[in-house]
Amino acid sequence: MSSSLRQAENPTPPDATAEDGKRSRILRAAMKVFLAYGYSRVTMDDIAKAAEMSRPALYLLFRNKADIYRAIAASLVDESFGKARAALATEGTFSERMNAAIDSCMISIFSEIAASPHGADILDAKSKLAADLLLSWKRDLGGIMRDAITVEAQRSGVDLAAGELSPEMLAQFLLDGIEGMKSRLTDPAQQRKAVRGLVKIVERTLQPVG
Repeated sequence: MSSSLRQAENPTPPDATAEDGKRSRILRAAMKVFLAYGYSRVTMDDIAKAAEMSRPALYLLFRNKADIYRAIAASLVDESFGKARAALATEGTFSERMNAAIDSCMISIFSEIAASPHGADILDAKSKLAADLLLSWKRDLGGIMRDAITVEAQRSGVDLAAGELSPEMLAQFLLDGIEGMKSRLTDPAQQRKAVRGLVKIVERTLQPVG
């Protein structure tokens, strides 16, 4: 059955569509005030005003500020994972696709937050409020990196096991390297340069010797 037929037989309830629209408006408004004032200083009143709704209406959809933060984090990690998967599925060399995937999901998408005067405050909250979301995201991201490395090793005919390596190890090498790089470098241009170096190491490992 086509998706259009399924939608015709099971249309989305109007109330659900309206609620989704309100939630999206709240998340956009909350992100705006978080960037302007930092997570710690923002109140539910601030978010309600930015979303142009009453505080009681806001509480009908979100229990508290932490709930809103988690919803924003979930949206961001879903978006970044989708961009990474799409980048790895495009045409191009291994390094081109992997660099594009890392840039889209770990550098570009979070650059606005990092550049904000309150970026550190916003990002610091993730360890307390969204650690489980980030852990799941990193696991899924490592999985698609592993799959891309596996395909490239098969294409080039490289036997990673002979060198006591595996796609899982190389994917983890990339993730660990990026994590360390982001803690050391704050400028996106420098981050991209460092990422290119990491990806180049993995790419050379996937090339036949001789």
